Amino acid sequence: MVLVLVIAAFSLIDYSSLLDRVSETATAWTSSTEAAGASAAVSSSRTVTFKIPVGAEASVAPSVMETETALDESSAATETSHESQAFVDDAQSDSTVAAITTETVATESVQLPRVTTGSEEIGTAQLERTVVEVKSGDSLYTIFNTLGLSQRDMLRVTKGDGKVLTRIHPGQALEFVVSDAGALQKLVYRVSEVDSIHFDRDGDSFVDQRVEEPYETRVVSSQGEIQSSLFLSGQSAGLTDFTIMSMVEIFGWDVDFALDIRTGDTFSVIYEELYKDGVKVKDGAILAAEFVNQGRQIRALRYTDDTGHSSYFGPDGSSMRKAFLRTPVPFSRISSHFNLKRKHPILNTIRAHKGVDYAAPRGTPIKATGDGKIAFMGTKGGYGKTIIIRHGSTYTTLYGHMNGYAKGMDTGKSVRQGQTIGYIGSTGLATGPHLHYEFRVRGVHRNPVKVELPKAAPISPEYKAHFVESTQSLVAQLDNLSRTQIASQIAAQ
Repeated sequence: MVLVLVIAAFSLIDYSSLLDRVSETATAWTSSTEAAGASAAVSSSRTVTFKIPVGAEASVAPSVMETETALDESSAATETSHESQAFVDDAQSDSTVAAITTETVATESVQLPRVTTGSEEIGTAQLERTVVEVKSGDSLYTIFNTLGLSQRDMLRVTKGDGKVLTRIHPGQALEFVVSDAGALQKLVYRVSEVDSIHFDRDGDSFVDQRVEEPYETRVVSSQGEIQSSLFLSGQSAGLTDFTIMSMVEIFGWDVDFALDIRTGDTFSVIYEELYKDGVKVKDGAILAAEFVNQGRQIRALRYTDDTGHSSYFGPDGSSMRKAFLRTPVPFSRISSHFNLKRKHPILNTIRAHKGVDYAAPRGTPIKATGDGKIAFMGTKGGYGKTIIIRHGSTYTTLYGHMNGYAKGMDTGKSVRQGQTIGYIGSTGLATGPHLHYEFRVRGVHRNPVKVELPKAAPISPEYKAHFVESTQSLVAQLDNLSRTQIASQIAAQ
């Protein structure tokens, strides 16, 4: 076996003299091995590899990684080990020694030092670009250490606004641009898909700059007909779950998607797709949509005013938003309707059921159907764990049989429409996990499914003319999609 010594990562060391040292050491090693005699048996070999970056600014901390080798306990093997260690010790005496890596190979010749160059050239300098995805347990220190970068540069780049780098999270990306001398020249921190912070070297410090790279937006349309469920029909039409749920939120004030939809209902959607570097990243906002439920046509148009606030309105300017959501648990099954003469399933007596029961898996989030303030939170007889929300002076809603409350909920706390207030359970007198929901008007129970919900304010008069003008093209597109949908249904008959 022959021990091969190859050189790695020295800056400020004369290249030609370093080659001479390799040659001299190799000659000395060869002589000592020959003198040891043929009885010295070596079962495997070890190569110590040195990478020499070009330049005089290397500041990489020294480290040694040893690879195990199996050597016979012969005098020749022992002498070889001493000779190799002496060479490494000699190399480490230099203050600018870079990382030394080792690998086990089978070889019979001494390899000369090799210089590796970067992937990019600016002027006379070679730059190497590396993208690192942050993993669980990573820190900026461990990443710098793994890449062999200077801890001094790490301290420099984290000064001032660079402190954000000390709070990196798994899944985020860091891009490093390193010179052939091993010095960090640039670090790019990807805050989001469209937002990044660039840290560029300026002498012995780094200058940061926030850079926004907006998505490329493409407007597309899709339409479909309900055959089994909204989700399956939406997916068949090429819609993502995100866009389907966005449609549910838009029409959720007018349509109970757990109770109202029927086979043959249709939908049309005009929405944005967001691209980055020619690749679709995700769906954007719905610009216009139509839902035909049991022959009733409902349309929604997205409008953004000059303050940047966006909302959905009907073609006449009426708000799609109502003061209350129709259901507190989307896509759940009604297990018991509003019935003042219902026979209680546990007490086995006629007892008015003054609300609606929504059956859903335990732990399903429960949403507040309107803005308001929690008037009661706690255990309330057969209702079990309960929350009662007061919505102004006219309306109250009750949510019973909860498994638990959402974090931060408490009596007196204000909640907003659509906010999660708790989770479905079976506390109190319940045969299984479900939500008991009540809707009261001035203290009188009303059927939550059929009660006429108060509407939100229409579009402001100052924006009405601009709204009509800016949404004309969207209305025309919905008209075309609607005609196509009708023609398809007629052809299918």
